[in-house]
Amino acid sequence: MNAIEFESVNFSYSSEENETSAPVLKDFSISIERGSFVALLGRNGSGKSTFAKLVNGLLTASSGKITVLGEELGDKNLFEIRKKVGMVFQNPDNQQVASIVEDDVAFGPENIGVPREEIAKRIDYALKATDMEGFKEAQVARLSGGQKQRVAVAGALALTPEILILDESTSMLDPKGRKEIIEVVKALNKEKGVTVIDVTHYMDEAAEADEIYILHGGKILKSGTPEEIFKDEETLLKAGLSLPRAAIIAKNLRAAGLPLPDGILSKEELGESLCKLLAKI
Repeated sequence: MNAIEFESVNFSYSSEENETSAPVLKDFSISIERGSFVALLGRNGSGKSTFAKLVNGLLTASSGKITVLGEELGDKNLFEIRKKVGMVFQNPDNQQVASIVEDDVAFGPENIGVPREEIAKRIDYALKATDMEGFKEAQVARLSGGQKQRVAVAGALALTPEILILDESTSMLDPKGRKEIIEVVKALNKEKGVTVIDVTHYMDEAAEADEIYILHGGKILKSGTPEEIFKDEETLLKAGLSLPRAAIIAKNLRAAGLPLPDGILSKEELGESLCKLLAKI
């Protein structure tokens, strides 16, 4: 079963004067498999965040059909679907609802009527999954940016979602913080089978996904594995995107005469390839 299906979905924002803007998503169709880790790439305004908010019912499509976990999204089942779709936004401070970590993580389950005993179990599970067990009684305001975002992820996990959406969730973090969050969600994807949708503009982050979708002008310009996407530099250029940093370095080294293999996307792959070359000297 697919986790998410969009069939010919259209969406436009309306101004205060009730004037409809140009469509953000145009006859948009996509199918995302359950248990996959998908990255969405594209310029600002390409429709990435709009797609994410449509999945969670934060926005309503102008037309078309949206199916989430086998159910067509509508007013009657919106609450039930939201319990299955966790969302983590860009700024962790905007998601904070309590001053203490434990209370912040408990907020979601409390709001959907989870029994107190079960809430305690979910808090422990979520904090363990995000490696924040030692911060249960800490003040959220005193945490680092990366730690705050981990708490935000934990809050989403406490709902035990089947789908986790990261909407530019690492954009305000330093490289170390970004890596920490992606490692957490990768583990959830592989070990718990949570479907992960990562809306991002970091190419290194997208290279960790199983599949990448490039959005351009409200439509899917191209989809494929990271290897397929990043070898198509013409499409990347059209979408205003670049290669991952390691791929750029590898490309420059090849141009300088080093016989590095194609398909290098991560610093680990780059380091391993360089070590093999050095061993031959």
